Amino acid sequence: MDDLDRYIAKRKSTDPEFEANFDEGFEQFKIGLMLKQARKNAGLTQDAIAAILKTKKTAISRIENHAEDIRLSTMYNYLKALGLTMKISVQKDSSPVS
Repeated sequence: MDDLDRYIAKRKSTDPEFEANFDEGFEQFKIGLMLKQARKNAGLTQDAIAAILKTKKTAISRIENHAEDIRLSTMYNYLKALGLTMKISVQKDSSPVS
């Protein structure tokens, strides 16, 4: 376990609000990171994919850095521009409902 993992574990144990919101925020962060990595793997810049999608570089930056509430159609078009497809999986949440 590295320093970041220890910090997160400690913060979760002492801050109920942080614990409640961390996992959801981390999932959103991972979506943006995955899209950014897919773009880089395709050898495209933010400007290049913005041109393909007929949008602005700032919109691409927002998608990659703030992926919360990203529309499925936006993600589909982004991935399609990279020659990728999207697969969605639904599974039961094991956390207790409050």
